[in-house]
Amino acid sequence: MAVHALDLDVAEGETCMLVGPSGCGKSTTLKMVNRLIEPTSGRILLGGNDVTAVDPVELRRKIGYVIQHVGLFPHVTVAANVATVPRLLGWDRARVTARVDELLELVGLDPGIYRGRYPHQLSGGQRQRVGVARALGADPPVLLLDEPFGAIDPVNRDRLQQEFARLQREVRKTVVFVTHDIDEAVRLGDRVAVLRDGGVLEQYDTPARVLGQPASPFVAGFVGARRGLKRLAVTGVSLADLEAPPAVPPDASLADARRALDDARAGWGVVVDAGGRLAGRLDRASAEGQGVVADRCRPVGARVGPGASLEDALAQLLLDDAGWVAVVDGDRYFGVLTPSALHAASRRPPPH
Repeated sequence: MAVHALDLDVAEGETCMLVGPSGCGKSTTLKMVNRLIEPTSGRILLGGNDVTAVDPVELRRKIGYVIQHVGLFPHVTVAANVATVPRLLGWDRARVTARVDELLELVGLDPGIYRGRYPHQLSGGQRQRVGVARALGADPPVLLLDEPFGAIDPVNRDRLQQEFARLQREVRKTVVFVTHDIDEAVRLGDRVAVLRDGGVLEQYDTPARVLGQPASPFVAGFVGARRGLKRLAVTGVSLADLEAPPAVPPDASLADARRALDDARAGWGVVVDAGGRLAGRLDRASAEGQGVVADRCRPVGARVGPGASLEDALAQLLLDDAGWVAVVDGDRYFGVLTPSALHAASRRPPPH
C-alpha cells in the first residue's frame, strides 16, 4: 500500500509541503490529486467537490502541475509551451499572447528575449521557470509541484526557491509541494506534512512546530539534530525578545553618558536621538574624557527589521564586532538582540 489513511486539509492560498524518505508515497499522493493515479479508496475534495466525479482532462486543466525534469515540449518555443493550456481552452490569440508575456515576466524571464527560444537553448533553472509559467497558464486555483528543484545545482536551487517564495506571495495559489529536503520544506511551506513509509502521516504542522516540537521520534530523526539551527530560519524576531540597554542622546555630555552606563552597570549603550532614531553605539571606554556623545559614538552595523528571522539576526551578529544586533524599522529604534536574547528567543515555544 503506497498511501495509507492519509487525512490532510490544505487551506486556500497556503503551501503544503509533503516531505519524507524515498518511497513514502509523496508523489503518489500528489498524483492522486489530479488523478494521474486513481485513489482506490477515500475522497479527495477540491473546493468541496470530489475530484473523482469530474472528467480527469477537465480536472487537470484546472490544476497546474510541475515535475522535477520539467517536461517541456522540446519541439516548440517557450511561448508555445506556456500557452499550452490557454490554447486548449480556446482562448483567442491576443489573449494568449498577453498571458504568455505576463507569465514570463512573473517568473523573471524577459518575454522579448525568451519567448521565441526553444527548451534546449535554456539553462536548467530557466526551463524550470518556464515549467512554472506553463503550470500557471490558465490561472489555476491549485498548483502541484513534484520535486521541481531537485535536479538543479545548489546555487540555482536557492535562487529558484527565493523566486518561488516571491511568486507565491504575489499569486497566492493553493500549493501542494513534494520534496525530500526538510530545509526546502521549512523554508517554503506554510505547513509541513511529514510522511513515513506507507504514506502514514507522522505530523502536519507549521515549520516552527515541526522543528521545535517533533510529534514522534521518527519526525525528530527525520528533521535531524540540527533542527534547532533550522528553526532559526522560520522563527521571527519578536519585540518581546528585545533587550533595552542604556540609551543616551547624541547631544548628551560624555559625563552624563558615563553615569548612565555606570548606573546600569553596562559596558555599552545605544545612542538614540529625540525622534527615536538610532544614531550609533557607545562603549564605556569611549565615554571617557570631555565632550559630547556624538563625538565618540560609532555606527551600528548589525541591524535587522522587526520582520526578520532569528537566522537573519544571528548572521548579522556574527558579521559585526559589537556582539549584539539592533532591531530597527528604517532608523526607528526598538531594542537589541544579544546572544542570550537570541538563545531565549530560539527556545520560545512555537505558536499554534
